[in-house]
Amino acid sequence: MRLAVLGTGYVGLVAGAGFADVGNEVVCADVDAEKIARLMRGEIPIFEPGLDRLVANNVREQRLSFSTDIAATVAGAEVVIIAVGTPSAPDGSADLSYVLAAAEAIGRALTGWAVIVTKSTVPVGTAEKIREAVARVSEVPFAVASNPEFLKEGDAVNDFMKPDRVIVGSDDARACEVLRALYAPFVRTNDRMLFMEARSAELTKYASNAFLATRISFMNDIANLCERLGADVESVRRGMGMDPRIGPKFLFPGIGYGGSCFPKDVRAALATAEAAGGQLEILAAVDRVNERQKGVLVDKMAAHYGARLRGRTIALWGLAFKPGTDDVREAPSLTVIERLLAAGVKVRAFDPVANAAVRARFGDRVELCDGNYEAARGADGLALLTEWREFRRPNFQRLKELLVEPVLFDGRNIWDPAELRAAGFVYFGIGRR
Repeated sequence: MRLAVLGTGYVGLVAGAGFADVGNEVVCADVDAEKIARLMRGEIPIFEPGLDRLVANNVREQRLSFSTDIAATVAGAEVVIIAVGTPSAPDGSADLSYVLAAAEAIGRALTGWAVIVTKSTVPVGTAEKIREAVARVSEVPFAVASNPEFLKEGDAVNDFMKPDRVIVGSDDARACEVLRALYAPFVRTNDRMLFMEARSAELTKYASNAFLATRISFMNDIANLCERLGADVESVRRGMGMDPRIGPKFLFPGIGYGGSCFPKDVRAALATAEAAGGQLEILAAVDRVNERQKGVLVDKMAAHYGARLRGRTIALWGLAFKPGTDDVREAPSLTVIERLLAAGVKVRAFDPVANAAVRARFGDRVELCDGNYEAARGADGLALLTEWREFRRPNFQRLKELLVEPVLFDGRNIWDPAELRAAGFVYFGIGRR
């Protein structure tokens, strides 16, 4: 098939390269000329493991190309995918201006029947708005479908090539058959395609992310209770996870969730409910708990150092919102840094791939280092914010020698408290006994 993809962010670039890899002819277009220029030079503007090889292979085989010409990209395509941003508006709702602008541009460029597929995360009812936007400027027949993505940053390529589910929302039989054929190579061994109407598909995306966010905030609440009661949240977590009705995933307490999806989607779901005259009271609490949890390590630092916190140097390991990405959007590290700087603390930090993103935000207010041990050198304490693999078993003896005071704040519970205390460290975790 010939596919047009509008948007070259995480979703658009991964989807475009993935569809090209099974033989489709794909053109990815973007209004950002600099981003397209970088892609045409073979540069990947985002960090996503394996994406560089996937893009390079399909460009070399001439199945994948890039363009700033939206009209030429859309003309003749049988499937047109909208994968542009839906940032949060001031009231928490999703800003659809990019989606609707893309829909209008598609309408003006259509030369024959096509199915217009929304992969951007959008509020319920967006498919109708897209249909109206296209119909206002085009008399060419078309169909609209919702096809939400379920990609995890850091493992997006694998998630796309081996999806655990493919959801299509459309009441158009031809569109459903085209998308069934498009996804056939990806679900041969796991035929988990689910067809429904568009509104249900749109809500499924919000409900999925909101539920995962709820599990995280729930465990963070339990972790804080563990500290008050003298229980160990790691034991509680494992005991809960053994119940097959609950399972072990997304039960890891820490310093809150971040990224481009969970925070935005939880707030958009809240705004969607309010606009419909309803409430999502559990999700409102999930959002409050998460914002509070982002500062829990700074609270522990303030309690430990007291008045001595001002003027101290604190090292931070990990800045991205999760391992495997350079994304710092809504990352807990941003809250930690802001609060430490406001408290008069000098911050030294290291992340394997996200240093540049933090530098763009904080400039020289944060000392960004080239390695984790360099960040720890001369610091009065160290906080782990992102559980990158290389931080899991560092040389603790070396670390103890580098720190002015052997104080560790483990924001992801990846270290053994007993081991570290036996080695002479003062250790603070999340909900640890």
